[in-house]
Amino acid sequence: MRPLDIQQIGGELAIKWDDGRESFIPLETLRRHCPCAGCKGETDIMGNVYKNPETKLVPDAFRLKEMASVGSYAIQPVWGDGHATGIFSFDYLRRIVPDNSTNLA
Repeated sequence: MRPLDIQQIGGELAIKWDDGRESFIPLETLRRHCPCAGCKGETDIMGNVYKNPETKLVPDAFRLKEMASVGSYAIQPVWGDGHATGIFSFDYLRRIVPDNSTNLA
């Protein structure tokens, strides 16, 4: 599934999908699900997970400053605290959507 449109509406990321569904992801949810190695960690060949120590996120961490397209498969948000290393594939976005999608088809 691919998005036809993605935009910020208030404190949410609104996504209109090509199957007719619309999803609304709270920005805080999006940030807390950042898939980058610093946030989620990296696994070595032995299965050990290495990640940065947990840090308290300040309110600016949930403010979306901008968003870039990554190829034709993902978005990369830039957050108010400067964090910008998370690449959110469209498949990953569908998986983290709260159960609030609506089908407009």
